[in-house]
Amino acid sequence: MQCHYYDAGRCRSCTLMGQPHAEQIAGKDAHCRQLLARYPGIDWATPYAGAEAGFRNKAKMVVSGTTRRPVVGILDADGHGVDLRRCGLIGAGLQEALRVLSNLVRAARLTPYDVVRRTGELKYLLVTEAPSGELMVRFVLRSEALLPVLREHLPGLLERLPGLRVASANLQPEPKAVLEGETEIPLTAQTSLTMEVNGIGLHLRPRSFFQTNTDVGAALYRQGRDWVDALEPARVWDLYCGVGGFALHLAGSEAGSGAGRGGGRRVTGIELSAEAVASAELTRDELGLAGVDFAAADATEFALGADPSDIPDLVVVNPPRRGIGTDLAGWLEGSAVQHVLYSSCNAVTLAKDLERMPSLRPVRARVMDMFPQSSHYEVITLLTRA
Repeated sequence: MQCHYYDAGRCRSCTLMGQPHAEQIAGKDAHCRQLLARYPGIDWATPYAGAEAGFRNKAKMVVSGTTRRPVVGILDADGHGVDLRRCGLIGAGLQEALRVLSNLVRAARLTPYDVVRRTGELKYLLVTEAPSGELMVRFVLRSEALLPVLREHLPGLLERLPGLRVASANLQPEPKAVLEGETEIPLTAQTSLTMEVNGIGLHLRPRSFFQTNTDVGAALYRQGRDWVDALEPARVWDLYCGVGGFALHLAGSEAGSGAGRGGGRRVTGIELSAEAVASAELTRDELGLAGVDFAAADATEFALGADPSDIPDLVVVNPPRRGIGTDLAGWLEGSAVQHVLYSSCNAVTLAKDLERMPSLRPVRARVMDMFPQSSHYEVITLLTRA
């Protein structure tokens, strides 16, 4: 991938930019294999490689500059704005949305936030694109001061962005590098964006997590579904379930669909975000899946407080970069759970968690190139009790 921002030295966020994509993937696969080298006999699938450019479904852009000359992109080391509206990691739909939104900043005089002076209102533009081309736009603001202006200009924005379905304002009043705050104010009647993945319409609300790379995310869910279906578990937990990606794939797959509609497989999804749980429940109801439950709870607390008579055959964990940690790993090690499907965005913490679960051995693994042009990647592993 060629990037003029990188070549000009304006943005060096992509640490592997300029390295052939195949070499990037080979390096990530080698890195992961090295971290898990203490476990002989792992069946390593060929790494999944999606597109090396235009793969991001979300643009997270700092707004700086002035109302007359807004800069939409990032801040350099000195706090100056660098325009990245034509970033090659995002596709034409997101690039066009950022162009229209930049014009809105000028027309509506949405004052960009000045980090040094702590003045201005508009901090970030967060734009998400669904596979259908539909959009979600979030304006991260310092206060409610711009809300009347945004509402006044919303009809015009909807005309210029016909794919816009969800718009909201997020309030982040703190003068620190925190992307978003706790308060989300809807600007449109529709409050969730449908991300269709493998024929399942996952509902994404403004503050819900979703995989950055839709294509690789879909492949990740397919791989997990295939491994789990081969084991035919009757009872599954999906911890850190988000908007229900793994849970709904396992309940709605060919082997699990009968279970989901009243057969044998029962699936429980646990997620700390009540908003994400509401999204997962909406998709479940649309699919007509019985035997699938979601609850807003801490994954570790849920497991430690579970009824011993209701322990599942298989547990899915898809934690943040810090991993599942000592307590949950210890519970899994001492439980009757026979299999764990572990999807990790940080193979270093995955390796540490595996050391805490010596009875659960990785038997399958696959690197998924979720983040091309960077050293980051996703790896999915299947653990089986020895």
